[in-house]
Amino acid sequence: MNGLFGLPLAFTTPLLLSALAALPLLWFLLRLVPPRPRRVAFAPTRLLLDIPPKEETPARTPWWLTALRLLLAALVIFAAAGPVWNPPVAGPSSSGPLVLLIDSGWPAAPSWESRRASAQGVIADADLEGRGIMLIPTGDPPLDPQVLSPTEARERLRTLAPVPNMPDRAPAIASLTKALAGAPDASVIYLSDGVALEDGEGVPADIAAAIGDHPLTTLAGGVQEPLALTGVDNAVDALSVKVVRADRDTLARSGTVRALDMKGLPLGEGGFSFEPGARETEARFDLPVEIRNEVARLEIVDEASAGAVQLLDKRWRRRTVGLVSGASVDQRQPLLAPSYYLTRALGPYADIRTADGESTSEAIDRFIDQRLPVIVLSDIGTLQPETSQRLERWIEGGGVLIRFAGPRLANGSDTLVPVTLRRGGRVLGGSLSWEQPQSLGGFSADGPFRDVPVPDDVTVERQVLAEPDGLLAARTWATLSDGTPLVTGERRGAGTLVLFHVTADTSWSNLPMSGAFVDMLRRVVALGGSSATEAQADAGGASAATGETLAPSRLLDGFGAFQPSIPTARAIPVGFNGRASGDHPPGFYGPPEGMVAVNALLPADRLVALDLSRLGTIEPYRDATPRDLRAPLLLALLGLLIVDAMIVFLLAGGLSRLTARRAATPALLALAVMLAGAPADRALAQTTPAPAPQAEAAAAPSPPSADKPMTPAEIDFAIKATNATRLAYVITGDADTDEISRVGLGGLTRFMAQRTALEAGEPMGVDITRDELSFFPLLYWPIVPGTARPSPETLARIDAFMKQGGTIVFDTRDAETVLPGSNGAGTPANDTLRTILAGLDIPELEPVPRDHVLTKAFYLLRDFPGRFTGGTTWVEALPATEEGMDRPARAGDGVSPVVISSNDLAGAWAVTPDGQPLLPMSGTGARQREFAFRAGTNLVMYVLTGNYKADQVHVPALLERLGQ
Repeated sequence: MNGLFGLPLAFTTPLLLSALAALPLLWFLLRLVPPRPRRVAFAPTRLLLDIPPKEETPARTPWWLTALRLLLAALVIFAAAGPVWNPPVAGPSSSGPLVLLIDSGWPAAPSWESRRASAQGVIADADLEGRGIMLIPTGDPPLDPQVLSPTEARERLRTLAPVPNMPDRAPAIASLTKALAGAPDASVIYLSDGVALEDGEGVPADIAAAIGDHPLTTLAGGVQEPLALTGVDNAVDALSVKVVRADRDTLARSGTVRALDMKGLPLGEGGFSFEPGARETEARFDLPVEIRNEVARLEIVDEASAGAVQLLDKRWRRRTVGLVSGASVDQRQPLLAPSYYLTRALGPYADIRTADGESTSEAIDRFIDQRLPVIVLSDIGTLQPETSQRLERWIEGGGVLIRFAGPRLANGSDTLVPVTLRRGGRVLGGSLSWEQPQSLGGFSADGPFRDVPVPDDVTVERQVLAEPDGLLAARTWATLSDGTPLVTGERRGAGTLVLFHVTADTSWSNLPMSGAFVDMLRRVVALGGSSATEAQADAGGASAATGETLAPSRLLDGFGAFQPSIPTARAIPVGFNGRASGDHPPGFYGPPEGMVAVNALLPADRLVALDLSRLGTIEPYRDATPRDLRAPLLLALLGLLIVDAMIVFLLAGGLSRLTARRAATPALLALAVMLAGAPADRALAQTTPAPAPQAEAAAAPSPPSADKPMTPAEIDFAIKATNATRLAYVITGDADTDEISRVGLGGLTRFMAQRTALEAGEPMGVDITRDELSFFPLLYWPIVPGTARPSPETLARIDAFMKQGGTIVFDTRDAETVLPGSNGAGTPANDTLRTILAGLDIPELEPVPRDHVLTKAFYLLRDFPGRFTGGTTWVEALPATEEGMDRPARAGDGVSPVVISSNDLAGAWAVTPDGQPLLPMSGTGARQREFAFRAGTNLVMYVLTGNYKADQVHVPALLERLGQ
């Protein structure tokens, strides 16, 4: 496709435009006047000339009508040529290659299609100018940029996708510098996402320095700004997450964050709203802590990017901590008690349960029975042997026991500690004392406190000492300035045992008053419920010392969707807590029982808008996809054809003829109204002579429906019954029975709407003594024992309904209430049914055969259960009839006019709109109810479609066609 006169207009079949040369010839043909006929003088014709003609035909076509038709012909030619409009994308003009620098990080993902469409438009313009293309995506920049043909550039752009991390633009800028160095006459178009982290604000200056004097156009704006999630906090009352954006959008904006579990099932939603000019807001999930701990993924709804997703592993779970204190000051001075300091330090990230008036053993047993992951013992000296043994088993099963020293522990003989302790401890001013209080020395590089800043204001005046042995150094997590241990810990089975060698209050040190105390407890509590791999990483086990890594398991793509592990993804080291990168894409790493989450943004990350004003011309993103103009041209052609037809209609005098016809319309309407309003006897008075009085008196009275007009109630009933296919039930007069019938048929109607193509209306109740029955294909009649036999007129209506194609389902509902020794006969409902059927012309009945159409009308069934399964379903017996032998009432197309059941079908179908059953089943519950619905579906399909499934005539032809 080529442009036309420099315009972004092209044609798929430009040769058809040569037909435009024929338009002058068409003009001549349309304006051509036939030769004048030869005149013959005939004197009497002068009289005819004085008569004015009713219609006048112009001698030739008006020029403007000829021009309109030429325009129609031109539109046909243009449409056949296949016009295509290529929207221009503003860019620098140059004769050299075109360099496309494309931001392909996750911020570009939500509007990726718009960005790619703009890039395709740029490539199309370069193709028209015969220029080469160099693509440099920031997510995967080429080391040695190559000049591509437009076709190669389109293919490369088609396979290009945003990366799931925020890429460093420095490698892309280096590739750009290298590309421009080899092409001094090149021009650059920068497709920017306009977003960076707070440490990347200098990117525009770096790009400007790399481009130098080369022509540059920047595409930014015109698309919605990306949003991201960061800063997840599982607090005491709710789970919250920060929603951030760059500050260039000053408009208010709102949305929803969805919480999902590991299987992708939604657990809750939280709304958020940005104030005008705000860069961040918050979404909250007010969920129970048990549900919050199951959240594995937070995502912004309708924001498809990896930055709009936050993955949560077990580190974000809110642990429940059991606290037991042996200090009596807890009751005397609660604000100075160890439990007060522990509660304040653990409260922001853990739920605390305390021992309420219980003994130490009772409280520990209760916490173990409640399966708490963490238990804290403050100054508990000697434990009972049974309690100690339970704690040992609980730790080996994965629990975390945190112990704090105190006078009782210093003088006790408890062995449930990670290291061997000396009795008595070390006190300032006593034996083995210091001359000055000791400060905190540091944290082990292999322990859980390795990233906690070492405070310089923490001092220790007393501690319990550990006996030196070969394992002391490996079990020490924190030390004082003189090298003595402050915190020790060890792995026992799947759990962890931790000892703080000072008290949890300020009597031995001021550690509980420092921020480091909160961070240390947070990391120790995080070990609760962790896998062995996580615990080894945090506890300084052998895994961290030997450089153990976690392989990628489930990774995110640039659009925030899970994908299998990619070959370029590298394993993360144990304890990794950094931001996602090209080597470590966001996702889950490690085994299923101990996965570690890596996210595109860290909790402290914030987005900023790039200042692109220094990069010269800035254009918004436009949809540069080529547009086919054939559709609008054909619509214009159709409109002009309608205009031409209207003009010809007016020139031919059609308006005057139409006006004359409309003048007669009121008279015709008046005559129709008079005829419609006249009584029937008056309308026929002139054609039908009135009967003699004697004959009129002797004539038999007609049925009520024959000589009485329909009442408004009957009209409403007919309209409601015929505006949709409906099932009906007989109103018995018993309120409970009628309500079960209505709800049951309603449940069957909803079931069939879900499983079949039938979307029937709500069922209707029918009074068989007066309502019209022919509107309904199926009538459900529950038999109420003791009901009086219908009148002869009613029985005649029922008999006519069956013989005219209707089917009545009689349900005695007594399958489990058969009288003892009666073998299913003689029940009150059976007696009532026999009384009703005695006045009807009922065909011979038989139990439903195994090969009956009713067993395969929709589902393949063997029996027809309801609430009960013991009853037999009866239908019309269809034996071979002899020639000339009359048969009783039989519905059309082989459908039985009578179906008799005793299984309480409507009771099984009776469910609430949300699917909750109203009546219990006699057998297998949900499975029996499902088969009852299937039996009802077969019954309705059998009544509506007849015996077509029993027709075997066309089976050979169908099998032959299937074989082909």
